Amino acid sequence: MKISKEILNLVPYKPGKPISETQREYGLSQVFKLASNENPLGSSPMALKAITAQLKELHYYPDPTHYELLEKVSSVWGIPKSQLSFGNGSDEIIDLLCRIYCEPGDAILTSEAAFAAYEVSAHASRTQVKKTLLTNDYKMDLPAMAKYFFEHPEEKIRLIFIANPNNPTGTYVSKDEVESFLQQVGNRDDVLVVFDEAYTEFVRAKDCPNAFDFFRRYKNVCVLRTFSKIFGLAGIRVGALVAPTEVIEIFNRVRKPFNVNNLAQVAVIAALQDHEFIAASQQVTWKGLDYFYQELTKLQLPFIESQGNFVLFDTLRDALKVDQALLRRGIILRPVKNYGFPRHLRMSVGLENENKAAIAALREVLKEIPIDGKSNNN
Repeated sequence: MKISKEILNLVPYKPGKPISETQREYGLSQVFKLASNENPLGSSPMALKAITAQLKELHYYPDPTHYELLEKVSSVWGIPKSQLSFGNGSDEIIDLLCRIYCEPGDAILTSEAAFAAYEVSAHASRTQVKKTLLTNDYKMDLPAMAKYFFEHPEEKIRLIFIANPNNPTGTYVSKDEVESFLQQVGNRDDVLVVFDEAYTEFVRAKDCPNAFDFFRRYKNVCVLRTFSKIFGLAGIRVGALVAPTEVIEIFNRVRKPFNVNNLAQVAVIAALQDHEFIAASQQVTWKGLDYFYQELTKLQLPFIESQGNFVLFDTLRDALKVDQALLRRGIILRPVKNYGFPRHLRMSVGLENENKAAIAALREVLKEIPIDGKSNNN
């Protein structure tokens, strides 16, 4: 049977290397994974308690309306229930938005070095992907995106994806930059602007906006949030969509009725109330980032200050060689060559002992592998 060129040329999303696979491959008993931006403290204790209590209900199908989940999230976030829905992680939401709003031959617009799921989902929907370049300081270039949108009406751009903060760079666009962008592209009927705020709880920059503020003022703004990161619920997959009522109505028609399972629903309800865990996760992240900045500076490796729970740094070498050498020492980081950074690695914040082990291993590896263009004799 014939398969479209978009599907045939699709490059699937490649997740971080699992600990068990690394142990088997290298014969290691201890491995530290700092590759997938997971919460090193684990899951919210309140969420785990709720999951345990729910286990006796597993023979029932999940609530397809997400009633109690909607009630809690609406209350905490101050978003009307009619403007909220949920997916099996943000990935499902991204995928469904592409399926709903893009016809074959239409396009989405995003940036270089943006979350790979945008491109995967678009191509799976036979949709073109258009990208603008990053700025010199590794930020999404919103003026360039607006310019591209208006100069290429023939490309029928239906969705604009803006990750803020962005993964893998950790950079952000400011409130003023977003406001200027939306004054041009906002309140249109032919395009949705989707802000992906997976890392919003880790932000320290005072001028990094909360996209809910723009959602309330611009009728074509949608916001994605996740419960995988600061809440430590990556394994049960829950993402949230905040969008205009008419978008939510269509989204709920297309999503599978049981897309968020019983355990996930009760876990999120509980995790939202676990303020102690949220605060502890923030402190561990910020302390870990500051430690990484200090040590990478000592190692004379350029890095990008991050508003996420990870840091992107330049190894000054072939990053795949550095990565392999680190794996042999039981340290899993994330190569980002597929994002256009062949010399960079992304390092998630772990527990203090994990962070120190990663830096110690990196220090050893850098002595073994020469800087690009130099030999060890230089």
